[in-house]
Amino acid sequence: MAKAIDPQTSMAALFGSRLRKLRVAAGLTQAEVGALAHVVSSRIAQLERATGAKPTLELTRVLDKELVADELLIDLWPYVCREAFPDWSQAFIAYSARAAAIREYASHAVPGLLQTPEYARALLSVGHTLRDAEHLEERLAARLDRQVRLTGPDRPELWIILDEAVLRRPIGGSAVMRGQLEKLLRMAEEPNVTIQVLPFDQGAHGSLGGSLTVLVMPDGTEVAYTEGAHYGQLTEEPDEVERFVLTYDQLRAMALPPLMSLALIRSVLEADYRAASVPSRSDRRRLAQQQLQQPGGRQLRAGGGRIPRRRPGA
Repeated sequence: MAKAIDPQTSMAALFGSRLRKLRVAAGLTQAEVGALAHVVSSRIAQLERATGAKPTLELTRVLDKELVADELLIDLWPYVCREAFPDWSQAFIAYSARAAAIREYASHAVPGLLQTPEYARALLSVGHTLRDAEHLEERLAARLDRQVRLTGPDRPELWIILDEAVLRRPIGGSAVMRGQLEKLLRMAEEPNVTIQVLPFDQGAHGSLGGSLTVLVMPDGTEVAYTEGAHYGQLTEEPDEVERFVLTYDQLRAMALPPLMSLALIRSVLEADYRAASVPSRSDRRRLAQQQLQQPGGRQLRAGGGRIPRRRPGA
């Protein structure tokens, strides 16, 4: 009987042990498995000994397929990946619930506090750690519950900087993105919410590796949280936090001013995610020009009504 996974043991060691057993059962050497997975044999040796870099999801999928593991290695991978980075998410959520001010730079997706249910569902559905449909509903409910604080009596000051990529990446399809961008415009009208956009043409900056959040607590202390695709890191050391605060201030200076940022969001909404039945501004302009060029075309009032022709002798 296979040994049950003990969460107190090393997931990397468990992964390596299972990998070695599968390889030996298949009668393959490390070099042969490496050739099948398009990596050097020493990489397979590292994985079996739980040394070196953790396996990527792509490599895990190849190994699982070639060794006929029936998704055993794929099932283990999220635990191995999570083990590589301390899971500070619960501590971060606890800090966020008490923060007087939340300053966030979002590099890949709209921050959870501003997500629509449809956008959040589409985003959470692709998580590597998602277990099943019930787990998805639990995570979705938890994310939406945290948004209630934005309209409560102790609502924090929320200052969001969105990378332009956040606006352009079609999470969930056009309809979902349309609703999400419209919500951003609505939320920007709230007195405690400020939204800026960092355009592509600003080039390299100090937070290219992922998202950054600075939380200001009621007593004035600050904590920082950095996040990538599969990890999160909470920082409380004052000197380190100060470096992240400086990085955030630099991002804020590089970003478009709030009014220009909202204009860019509206532009992307109209150009990239407009409803199929609504023509774009350029389409409307071209149609108007075509109508004016038609025989008998009449001049239009600014409000859309026709200017009547003068009758002969009038």
